[in-house]
Amino acid sequence: MGSMEASTAPENGAAAAAAAGSTACNGAGAASNGGGVERRLRSSSASASWAHLPLEVGTRVMCRWRDQKLHPVKVIERRKSSTSSSPADYEYYVHYTEFNRRLDEWVKLEQLDLETVETDVDEKVEDKATSLKMTRHQKRKIDETHVEQGHEELDAASLREHEEFTKVKNIAKIELGRYEIDTWYFSPFPPEYNDSPKLFFCEFCLNFMKRKEQLQRHMKKCDLKHPPGDEIYRSATLSMFEVDGKKNKVYGQNLCYLAKLFLDHKTLYYDVDLFLFYVLCECDDRGCHMVGYFSKEKHSEESYNLACILTLPPYQRKGYGKFLIAFSYELSKKEGKVGTPERPLSDLGLLSYRGYWTRVLLEILKKHKSNISIKELSDMTAIKADDILSTLQSLDLIQYRKGQHVICADPKVLDRHLKAAGRGGLEVDVSKLIWTPYKEQG
Repeated sequence: MGSMEASTAPENGAAAAAAAGSTACNGAGAASNGGGVERRLRSSSASASWAHLPLEVGTRVMCRWRDQKLHPVKVIERRKSSTSSSPADYEYYVHYTEFNRRLDEWVKLEQLDLETVETDVDEKVEDKATSLKMTRHQKRKIDETHVEQGHEELDAASLREHEEFTKVKNIAKIELGRYEIDTWYFSPFPPEYNDSPKLFFCEFCLNFMKRKEQLQRHMKKCDLKHPPGDEIYRSATLSMFEVDGKKNKVYGQNLCYLAKLFLDHKTLYYDVDLFLFYVLCECDDRGCHMVGYFSKEKHSEESYNLACILTLPPYQRKGYGKFLIAFSYELSKKEGKVGTPERPLSDLGLLSYRGYWTRVLLEILKKHKSNISIKELSDMTAIKADDILSTLQSLDLIQYRKGQHVICADPKVLDRHLKAAGRGGLEVDVSKLIWTPYKEQG
């Protein structure tokens, strides 16, 4: 009996060990099978993501931006990044739906989170009025007469044509003086420049080239050290030059090409003969370096005192935009006219003008103890009455009594609005302005 028990014990132990081993093995097998399932799921998910490639125009997906966070984008255009036939070898031009169009850019596939792809790409339809391809969603937006802010002057067909023609930036960067600047929008440079990722500008004559070596050769020959034209203002290191588009046609056209890279809402005028350009410069021993400009028509039936205004990105937030606006009104005062900017204004332009009008009007109201009319304000400031009325209405400083508008200027309310309007920027020293209106020049 004992021997039998002795002989069966190890057997049972072996069986138990075998059973345990079997269980362990099965457990490992289960784990192994689970890992296999997980890998298959990951593989399946990756396959599903890659099945979308190449992404169609109109696809919505999350994209990693310069802040290293994911943001929703819409694919505007795509292009092959190599000669490979792989569907992964594409770059995508995307619009960040949370941001302004000026931040649209080309991105690589690795910046896109393919697991967030929305596959219901809008079906393309053709609009018979313009023969432009667009999505049903875009057409519905147009048909509902919704017009993107900054394009209010365009009818539906023109707006669609503008969006189609300018949807992709053709020039990514420019070099101007000591700055390399990322561009914001499309500009219709001659076709031979459209394959240039970067253009090099002479900062004095504004001629542009494809290569740095060309610019270096040009700079040895270029005699200009300031914009071509008359210096009409000099205060410390700031100068303003008046450039006649008829006398300096190439400069005027080059300035328009340059400005269009940073202005989305304006039509580019090739006929610059009808315009005067006022170019603001910072001056040093190397020359006068453009920081911004505004243009105005020589003869405007609508009393426009400004057509385009731009402060170049490296010089923004320094008060130059407000200075340019103030300067345009000082010219209007010299002409004995009231003025207003040409519409539509860009988003940044509207902010600058609203701030300028607010500060100028409230400072007068604060000092003026007796009643003052909108007509008197217009005469004092050269600001058009409509602009004064809309500004004061936006600040709730206008009431309508007995058939007329009445300004209600409580000192505490004025102080609050002035504080909210922020700094006034650089002031124009009128004593330094030496200028003759264009008609009198003629």
